[in-house]
Amino acid sequence: MDSSAIIIVLLVALLVSLFVSVKALRGQKVSSKSANDEPNDKDDVASMVAQLTSELKAQMGEVATKALKDNNEQFLTLASERMNVVKEQTKGLLDPFTKQIDQLGKTVSELRSAHDKEKGAVETLTSRMGELSASNVALTEALRSPTARGAWGENQLRNVIELAGMAPYCDYEEQATGENRSGSIGRPDVRVRLPNGAHLAVDAKVPLDAYLEAQESSDQAEIESHLSRHASALRSHVNALANRKYWEQNDGPAPEFVVLFVPGESFLADALRVDVSLLQDAMEKRVLLASPVNLLALLWAVARGWQEARITEHAKEIADLGEELYERIGTVLGHMDKTGRGLNSAVNSYNTMIGSVDGRLMATLRKFPDLGIGNEVIASPEELETKPRDLQAEEMKGLSQPEN
Repeated sequence: MDSSAIIIVLLVALLVSLFVSVKALRGQKVSSKSANDEPNDKDDVASMVAQLTSELKAQMGEVATKALKDNNEQFLTLASERMNVVKEQTKGLLDPFTKQIDQLGKTVSELRSAHDKEKGAVETLTSRMGELSASNVALTEALRSPTARGAWGENQLRNVIELAGMAPYCDYEEQATGENRSGSIGRPDVRVRLPNGAHLAVDAKVPLDAYLEAQESSDQAEIESHLSRHASALRSHVNALANRKYWEQNDGPAPEFVVLFVPGESFLADALRVDVSLLQDAMEKRVLLASPVNLLALLWAVARGWQEARITEHAKEIADLGEELYERIGTVLGHMDKTGRGLNSAVNSYNTMIGSVDGRLMATLRKFPDLGIGNEVIASPEELETKPRDLQAEEMKGLSQPEN
């Protein structure tokens, strides 16, 4: 039963009790015969009603307070039970969200760590790009000088030659000066000696001013204009190089062409893109345009030729050494056979001597103890059964037979 029903029952009980009390008092007063006491009775009734009313209010307050307290305790208990039930019911529902939140936290932490690492890598890369940009600027400024550009081209040429295995001053010569049949003096950057005694001239003086200006420009029309000037300058250098006729220098055969080394792949590629007939015209004039990769392949072929030439050159010497070694091994084997035969003869002589000692000398020596001379028995020497091993090779059969 809830608190409101209890309050109603208590109120009804109090009203009934009040009514019964008032009725009883009235009955007692009516039974009294005295007429003079009627006004006092009314006062007593009023006083009693007021007293009962006051008590009723006090009791109603206590009942209401108790009912409210009980109601609050019942509400708190019910609310706590409901909360526990709801908590148990929702506990399983929140687990997936909890796992997802934990996973999200781990992902965020990993992303943060990766970001920190990438940040450091990006900073390092940015720093290196700055250094590379500064180096490129310095290189560009240096290449504007003809002297520096020539030194850089020769250095690139040296790197390619060393990578191909053509050691300096062994298979190639730097800055060699010669005179062709028409009397013109030429000075190639490198003269590579070929195995047949010929030479191959390589030139590395390439004009790059227009190309560098094209790299600095941002307008496409200006870039194409600079590249056209670059191709034209390269063509002019091809014509000048063809007139020098390096292959006519000195005596001996030589390939009738000269190699024009372009120290950068892009230098040659951009020029050929603008002037598509440049390569064909250069080959017709016996000038071979070579980028670092092409020159490396050519020098590898030359280096292989030198290896084959060295092998051919030393083939006769190797054959002579082999013949001499064969004869010396035969001599050694002859000495070995002679030594074996000597050892075999010595063993046979030793065994013959043992037979003579045992048959004659020991028989006489054994008589001395009987005559009182000597107390110890003299042991007889044993024969040797081990003999030198014969050579099993077909070439040595019959050489190690014992001598008669």
